[in-house]
Formats: sequence, structure tokens, C-alpha cells
Amino acid sequence: MKRLFLVVALPLLASGCASTLPEVVASNDNPDAVSSVSPVRYRSPIGGYTHRMPVDPKPWRSLNDAQAPKKG
Repeated sequence: MKRLFLVVALPLLASGCASTLPEVVASNDNPDAVSSVSPVRYRSPIGGYTHRMPVDPKPWRSLNDAQAPKKG
């Protein structure tokens, strides 16, 4: 039981002694702060919609024969 306690406690103690990261401070001289990107405009998600009706299948044999490799 004592070994298990050491296995758990040792990483916790070691992480407490580790140095902390510096605070992040926002500044105005950041090159990412200035951008020449135009603002995003609204576009309707259904703006390019075209209504289509279901149709009967067309004969496929002539289309298949036209695309098949030529023999001979």
C-alpha cells in the first residue's frame, strides 16, 4: 500500500514544483491583429436551389456501347 501511495504522490509533488508558464498578454503590435480581409456577407443557403422533378430512366444500352472500348 505504501508503494502505491508513493507512485501516486511522487508525480503530484513533482508537478507542484514545476515552473509555471508566463501570462499571455494581448498587445496591439501583433501582426495578426491587422488584416485586410473583407467582412463576410450573408448568403442564403438555398440561393442556388433549382427545382427538379423525377424522370423515368433513359435507355442505357446505346450510352454503354458508345463508352465501351472499341474491339479490333
